[in-house]
Amino acid sequence: MTEEELLYEVADGVATLTINRPERHNALSWGVIAGLRARVAEVHDDPDVRCLVLTGAGERAFCAGADLGGMAADAGYAAVHQGRGELARLFQDLDGLGKPTIARVRGYCLAGGFGLALACDLVVAAEDATFGTPEIDRGLWPFMITVPLCRSLPPKKALELMMTGRRIDAVEADALGLLSRLVAVGELDSTVGELAATLASKSPSVMRLGRDSFYATLGLQAAEALRMLHPLLTVNTGFEDAAEGIGAFLEKRPPVWTGR
Repeated sequence: MTEEELLYEVADGVATLTINRPERHNALSWGVIAGLRARVAEVHDDPDVRCLVLTGAGERAFCAGADLGGMAADAGYAAVHQGRGELARLFQDLDGLGKPTIARVRGYCLAGGFGLALACDLVVAAEDATFGTPEIDRGLWPFMITVPLCRSLPPKKALELMMTGRRIDAVEADALGLLSRLVAVGELDSTVGELAATLASKSPSVMRLGRDSFYATLGLQAAEALRMLHPLLTVNTGFEDAAEGIGAFLEKRPPVWTGR
């Protein structure tokens, strides 16, 4: 990966990570995946970053999936197998980030790129976005994105997309519950900016605890989930930010978060 293929900037508590390969529809190379993992780790460790926006450069694609032509097996079978696991590890990195993530989507959002968007907490898409899992038409199966896809769709809907390879437009994606917000192309940047600013303005300690609890209980039965969530409320009320939030509410003033 060249330095220009992955852009990173931080402003006002929001980090923006851009896959900058528009000529390849922002396809994922080994280097880009490794670079994404490195930047996500940087976001994790930076207390000044409170929200991450992930996007693709240009107007034609968020990410069209793996760069099939650039992921040749010249490194050897075992090394390539290990490398393929990096996308799964990137999904796990995003899951364990402890900070809210937003996928900003225009154009093609396919295969591994589709999984990458769904691995983010929220997906904001423009009306020109197209989603799908075309792997079956390449003699492949979308193994790695099964988890983010099934977290976002009913199983029968997810399986139908994987088995047919058909593409869906943004309106259908929104109707299926894949999107957090669907907006006009001209409103994409302002919507993402406002949403990211809102998320960045919240208590980072409460955001981390609450977000982690959401994913930890997502697949659990109700009784088991409640057993886990009950003590977390007591943990939460012990935070300095909880006392600050309640005090600010009673005093009719904006809270000042410390993250403690």
